[in-house]
Amino acid sequence: MPEKAGLNLPPRLMDTARRLYDGARKLPELPAAYLHPWRRESIRKLSLLKDAHKGERCFLIGNGPSLKHTDLSLLKNEFSFGFNRIFLAAEELNFTPSCLVSINDLVIEQSAQEFRKLAMPKFFAWRSHQWVGMDAHTHYLYTSYTTPKFARDVRGRVWEGATVTNVALQLAYFMGFSTVILVGVDHSFATKGTPNTTVQSEGDDPNHFSEAYFGKGFRWQLPDLETSELAYRMAREAYESDGRQVLDATIGGKLQVFPRVAYASLFE
Repeated sequence: MPEKAGLNLPPRLMDTARRLYDGARKLPELPAAYLHPWRRESIRKLSLLKDAHKGERCFLIGNGPSLKHTDLSLLKNEFSFGFNRIFLAAEELNFTPSCLVSINDLVIEQSAQEFRKLAMPKFFAWRSHQWVGMDAHTHYLYTSYTTPKFARDVRGRVWEGATVTNVALQLAYFMGFSTVILVGVDHSFATKGTPNTTVQSEGDDPNHFSEAYFGKGFRWQLPDLETSELAYRMAREAYESDGRQVLDATIGGKLQVFPRVAYASLFE
């Protein structure tokens, strides 16, 4: 790590150095990210999804506390992307998304058993294949931490932008959705600390719709909201340049990048 090399850089440069280090460390994995049979099969299946929903709208379901105050029954006939441990909403909120997206190593490693049971389209970071394996529902994406760019074709490299929501925005674009609506993307966390730092939960989770989301003992990384906002601005530019739009219908959300819209008004 850059810190171990004795580098004493400003925080932003240290973060850049850390990301470059991570990228270089993963270079040996690059051939498999394109040539491994599971990745080749994923690319084939992703090709079938290109523009499969052209002109339609979809919802990206974040996991913020606002989800508890959102009438998710209205999404019954809508296409929705759920993230990470959204499977907890099936019992707690009576909601199941159309598909699942998860890219964080810690989340996938600790949730692998639940992920393998899900019978819905699933999109995972290629790094996680060691934990979840391959089945008919799984698609592996070659995601990375470095080189910010909005990917219009998710069969190649996809920049994570420090949030699974950004990966889903790129997936939705690739699938042809013309209007993408954010719900439950609160963009605020009660837990504070240095972005990207790995911590272990000491009790109930105050940052998500379920207290068990990152419950006691769960290891997770503190959010990098600044990088996420950079990614969101790039996504907005990509959508609008193609005559499409991203709207934010999160109840009480703090994100200021996308045009806001009242959630209930979307179903009138």
